[in-house]
Order: sequence, then structure tokens, then C-alpha cells
Amino acid sequence: MHLVFLHGWSGTDTSTYGRLPQILAAQAANEGITLQLTHVHLGRYISFRNEVRMDDLVRALDHALKELLGDALPPFACVTHSTGGVLMRSWVEARYGADRLAACPLTRLIMLAPPNHGSALALLGSGRISRLRSWFQGVEPGDGVLRWLELGSDEARALNRACLDYPPPEAAGPFRTFVLSGETIDSKLYDYLNSYTAEAGSDGVVRLASASLDHRWLELHQSEVSVPMCGTPGEARLLEPAGPLRTSPGGAFLIVADAAHSGAAKGILESPTPENAARKPVVAAILAALALSDSPRAYAALAAAWAQGNETRQAGRGRKRRFFQLIVRVGDDRGSPVTDFDLILLAGPRYDPEAFPRGFVIDKQVNRRSPQTITLYLDYDAVCAVRGARFGLRGVARPGTGFARYEPAEFRLGDAPADRYLAPNSTFYMDVTLRRVVDRPTARFDPAAAGPRDFRGQQPEGTPVP
Repeated sequence: MHLVFLHGWSGTDTSTYGRLPQILAAQAANEGITLQLTHVHLGRYISFRNEVRMDDLVRALDHALKELLGDALPPFACVTHSTGGVLMRSWVEARYGADRLAACPLTRLIMLAPPNHGSALALLGSGRISRLRSWFQGVEPGDGVLRWLELGSDEARALNRACLDYPPPEAAGPFRTFVLSGETIDSKLYDYLNSYTAEAGSDGVVRLASASLDHRWLELHQSEVSVPMCGTPGEARLLEPAGPLRTSPGGAFLIVADAAHSGAAKGILESPTPENAARKPVVAAILAALALSDSPRAYAALAAAWAQGNETRQAGRGRKRRFFQLIVRVGDDRGSPVTDFDLILLAGPRYDPEAFPRGFVIDKQVNRRSPQTITLYLDYDAVCAVRGARFGLRGVARPGTGFARYEPAEFRLGDAPADRYLAPNSTFYMDVTLRRVVDRPTARFDPAAAGPRDFRGQQPEGTPVP
């Protein structure tokens, strides 16, 4: 077996892998894996220069893999940390994609704390992130890769949307994904100026909801059906699905106990040593993934066992709060982005914005380069505890008055069970298309025989053009 390692964003030294490569090589035989240290390869890539983008790294990685393993690329496995995971996923999509996934030689993609749906820290920019020891390695980080990592980025959305077309594991050939991530905060890496480094449901850098490959996608178009709005006068036009709810193939996902994003004490990648390896669940999990047969049944059994472990950890004794992300992008039916809008979550039989308990919204973040996209980080259990269920979403875009305007819009789940759309430790993408309303008097003709007419005082009539 050839085993490739890929470090995370802003890495500058292959010592970042710690002793994990040597530990896996030493213990592989105990799991029935033939793995020699000479077959373990430590990747390195440049992410700390501003001119380097993710697609540049994909091209360079493709060349490096062929140099290492040959143009034909024999079967190999990969262990990644942080951004290394989305880099390898981007390579799989660029070279194979949904149509050729069965031909992919990457048989095991084992991702440690990957920002598959971005990281809240990326919005801070390279200058402010440079203070954070959990990411910074002694050089100014690069904005080119950081752009991908922002929550709701165009690049991350494109990759995760493409993965919706991936076949289920039983039809994907030998390609298998495994995500291991923690929710422990290492106080030594905490930055008191930035609350994201101690955010609940994350490892100080990446949220569990962002790490997991479990995501759903729904497209909504504004209709002409009107409903009264609760809590405010007026009516909203209903948002109706433009297609079916799409669900990702998902993958094996394990919440690793006592694992932070980085650091020698608790870091998911750096902390295992030959002395403590038996007590580090991440080591056993990686070995289990490497030893797994190509049987879809074996993969399903492992994924189910990990899911049960997560449920026990989060919902058992000493219950932990669970979270999910909602990433909403708003545009109009003319193909233009809508960047000035409010999103209001609704619940209960009247779709009341006051039905939720205080504090159920943990964070919200607008993408800097695509301000039509907003990411909400929500308390899953608080949302699901609302009496009367019937969740919904209201969008109020501006301008809301004038010759060209938008009307309020609401999406209502009705009696559909919430878990059809929402799940803990997951991300839900919603693409919302609003109707751009243009008033009839915006353009008119007058008879020439009537003489000149001053239309500076013309007001909208409230009668839209078809």
C-alpha cells in the first residue's frame, strides 16, 4: 500500500505530521495491512503565497502524484489534515468526477478535521489569522487558498454541489471517504480576541458541521402565491421548490474524543506518539479505515458504527449541544445576485419569528466576495425543540419599494418532518431565486399630439409588468 499524507493550510514543514506516519507503519501489520515506511510519502505544497489558488494546487498535485507513483497511478491511500482534505477532494473532482469515480485510484481518503464547507476563521483575512497559532506556521498565509475556505465561497459551493452527483459507495468502486474531527478546544491555542477559536461544536478552527460530508441542497423559486406574514403587516410570496431536495452520498464520519485542530498536546494530527498511540482513538480509526475491505457492506457497517458512537457521545450522558449550518444564496430571476437582504427564521403553526428560544443562532457570516451568500450556524436541538414544528424562512430583500423592487418571500416546510431537511453536524444549502418586480409606469409612451409632458413626478402604481 502506498500511503500519502497532505498537511493543512499554511504548512511550511513536514514535521507538522508529527509521529503519525511512523506509528501507522509500525502498527499496520497488527491490522493485516502491508505497509512499509518506504511506501509512506509526506506531501508538501505551497499555500502561503497570495498568488496560489486551489485550482493551481490541484494541477501541481496531479503532476506530483504522477512523478511519485507513475502516470498510471496505482491504488493508493491518503491521510489529510485540514485543507489537505479539500485539496485532495478537489483533485478527485477535477480528474475523475462523478462519471469516472469508479476509476479513481485513491481507495481511502481519510480526512482529519477538513473544512469541507469552509471555516469561520477564514473571514478574518490573512493579517488577523496570522496571530492564531492554531493555523499560523511562521509565514504570512496566502489569500488565494483562504478565499476557498471562506464560508459560502463560490469554490466550496461548486465542489460540494458536484459531489451531489457522486454515486453511493456501493457504486463508486474502491473510492471511500472517512472524516475524523474533534470538538475539543485547546486553551493554549485560544485567542481571546476571537471567539471562533473557542466556538462550541468545533475544534477551534473547523466546525463538525463543516467537516462532515453530509449536506443537503434545495433550490427555491418565488411564486405568485401570497400568504400573510406573522409578526409584521403585509404578505409574502411563497418560495416553492424548483426541484427535489438533493442529499449527498455522505460518508463515514467520526467525532474524535479529546481532539483539537492543532497542537502537540491535543492536535488530531500532531498529538499521537508511540507512547500514547493506544489511547488515541484517531490512530485506531485510521487503521480501521486502511484495513477495510472494498466491500460496500463493510464500509456501511463501519459508517453505521461511527454514527452510533457519535450519537452516544452527543446525545447520551453528559449530552453535548449539536449544531448545523444553513448556507443561503439569494439571486433574482434576471440572473443578478441580491446582496441587500434580511433572513428571518420562522417556526410554529403561524410561522412566527418569535417562536425560537434565545441563543439558537450561534453565528452568521456573509461571504466577502459573494455577499449574496450568508451562512447561519444554528443550535440543532434548540431548533428541533420548538413546539408545533413547521419551520420556515423569510427573506426580505431591498429595494422593497419603487419602480423595480422585490417582494417578501417565505419558505414553509408545512407538515414535512424537520429531519428530512435538517440533521446535526451537517450543512444545508438553499439557493433562493426572487422575482424582480418592475412597475408598468417604468416605461410608457404618450401621444405626440398631446404635447410635452413632464414625468418627473411619476410614482409607481403597484401594477407590475408581466
